[in-house]
Amino acid sequence: MTSGRIWRTATVRRKAELAGRKVGQRDIHGWLAVDKPEAMTSADVVAVAKRTLKARKVGHAGTLDRPATGVLALAFGEATKTIPHVMDSLKIYKFLVRFGQATTTDDATGDVVAESEQRPAREDILNALHRFRGNIKQRPPDYSAVKVSGRRASSIAASGEAVELAPRSLRVDRLELVRFVDNLHAEFELHCGKGGYVRSIARDLGEVLGCLAHVRALRRLATGPFRIENCSTLAQINNLGPDAEPERFLLPLEFGLSSFAELKCTEIEAARIRNGMTCRFDPLPNDRSSPRVVWVSCSGRAVATGELKDGLFQPRRVFRVETVAGGHAE
Repeated sequence: MTSGRIWRTATVRRKAELAGRKVGQRDIHGWLAVDKPEAMTSADVVAVAKRTLKARKVGHAGTLDRPATGVLALAFGEATKTIPHVMDSLKIYKFLVRFGQATTTDDATGDVVAESEQRPAREDILNALHRFRGNIKQRPPDYSAVKVSGRRASSIAASGEAVELAPRSLRVDRLELVRFVDNLHAEFELHCGKGGYVRSIARDLGEVLGCLAHVRALRRLATGPFRIENCSTLAQINNLGPDAEPERFLLPLEFGLSSFAELKCTEIEAARIRNGMTCRFDPLPNDRSSPRVVWVSCSGRAVATGELKDGLFQPRRVFRVETVAGGHAE
């Protein structure tokens, strides 16, 4: 491509970016962990943060159902490029199960469709949990965002049609009984990978125990590096206002990459990587047989994420921001 064509392409792209911007919005970059309140959707929380902080670009790393509460990690600006990495990370949930009833939604918001007089003993529950640890298969709830032939499963179920959902793989690192409340309720803690449905765990546990069950309450305690103790509330976000300096409330973009290996480069290497060029580093353990996801930094700032194999780094997502938020998790 000639220099003239490159210049014209860049000019057209820049005009398109400016045309899409709304008056008063600003570019801010970094992460904000929010304690999502009950009865709000994840999209509602994103909308509040975007409107209050006048942020140009905001996304979230993993949806929470409307009745659920807890950690919802919001990414701003260039940090949205790291969302897939956070979504792939470990999630921790605490949830209350109600035995003796099955519902349409597998939680307390749905209609009761079946009941059982059977009640599990504490020992019965403990003996059944091993079936839900390790690499398991689970069928998503009928009322979920999973798409079937281009339609959301929840829309199909709401119309009264039968929903055909194939089981999906899930890695469960931990599932423990936290508290046996009574013969109707028990509290659990779940540590799992991407794509897990707590409602499905409760539903399937009820089937294994022969008593039926659904989720009564659900709270997410962690998403990757983001923990509930570091979360802000919506009231705190509203109090920040549109003129708040990002370093007052945002965690840096790099915080979302903290679970991956970091490679440090020079300014010259950073310039090459930002232009999509590969770069040679010392090999890391286990990167010779298959590509390993890593991120590259220069003077403490993220340059790119990508794959490292046998010491050769191939950039996949490049960060184009001069400064990042200076916040930190306590």
